Amino acid sequence: MRFLRRRPAPASTASVSLARALSKLGYCSRTQAEKLVREGRVTVDGRSVRQVELRIDPQRARLTVDGQTVTAVRRIYLMLNKPRGIVTTASDPEGRQTVYACLEGKDLPHLAPVGRLDMASEGLLLMTNDTRWAQRILDPASGVDKTYHVQIDRVPDDAFMARLREGAVDGDEVLSIRSAALLRCGERNAWVEMVIDEGRNRQIRRIVEAAGAAVLRLVRVRIGELELGDLAKGAVRELAPEETTLPLAGYPVGKLRINVA
Repeated sequence: MRFLRRRPAPASTASVSLARALSKLGYCSRTQAEKLVREGRVTVDGRSVRQVELRIDPQRARLTVDGQTVTAVRRIYLMLNKPRGIVTTASDPEGRQTVYACLEGKDLPHLAPVGRLDMASEGLLLMTNDTRWAQRILDPASGVDKTYHVQIDRVPDDAFMARLREGAVDGDEVLSIRSAALLRCGERNAWVEMVIDEGRNRQIRRIVEAAGAAVLRLVRVRIGELELGDLAKGAVRELAPEETTLPLAGYPVGKLRINVA
């Protein structure tokens, strides 16, 4: 008699690494989860596991950390007006203040920034524990517009504005821009509105420098159709349900104005 060998069941398409599962459930960041797993503080279906890359289905597996059951938390979507001089990380080896200082005293699950603003930049930063929503915003294929108000150290003429609109080439990188518009001029400097749909490192600053100016201030004022408005520096607010489903691209340039004094 012959017995047919049973083929193993295909892996669930919902499976993710153990560290990512803890992050997706909103318990902690993936880096923090990897540390917890390696320290033997995590169990999967009652079994202690130290394999960070173990694939599990977070909707079916029973997870605990230090004996406490991990369950999915409510999805949180925050808008933060990031002040200048703080970094967009959970912790900083140099001891600099991070954006998480703006969340102190609030009863919130672990949240992660959606993208980054460098230390010298300020303005609109989104934070969430919904990784799928964040990825949709960050995915280059989504083409989500980001609008910045940029103070430069010169009064621009038509030639300068044309150079801004052309973007720049920096080494092997082509830095593009969707639009640039003059907002207002002073005697020695000016504010321009710049819109990009990429997220390259220091992209706005590099384009401005290539055009022949330096950035004095850089304020992100809009992501898609989510606008900073009059939210105070260092303040946060939770997005309304309808704001989390707003279209992420396609709005008239030049309409948005905020107080940047």
